[in-house]
Amino acid sequence: MIDFDDFKKVELKIGRIVSAEELEGSEKLLKLKVDLGEDTRQIIAGIKTTYAPGELIGREIAVVVNLKPKTILGLESQGMLLAASSAEGPVLLGPDRPVDPGAEVR
Repeated sequence: MIDFDDFKKVELKIGRIVSAEELEGSEKLLKLKVDLGEDTRQIIAGIKTTYAPGELIGREIAVVVNLKPKTILGLESQGMLLAASSAEGPVLLGPDRPVDPGAEVR
């Protein structure tokens, strides 16, 4: 269990995927560019097993935006998308209606 004050430190926003591409040499990772309203971030995500790059463009997703950047396969990942685990692989989490990029998740 974590304290509620610790949970409040996590900043979640809705992002819109503006580009997605495969990473050469990786079976799971995609390089995404995600519009978060105020800025666009690069996110390296392990969702290639269930999503093709072309089907992701324009999709709205939930993103943790206040993580420290991490280098993955030599590329900086500037956030983390939220996904559920399923037997078929990751399932992206996002709003059920259109919202503006950068909308807070509460």
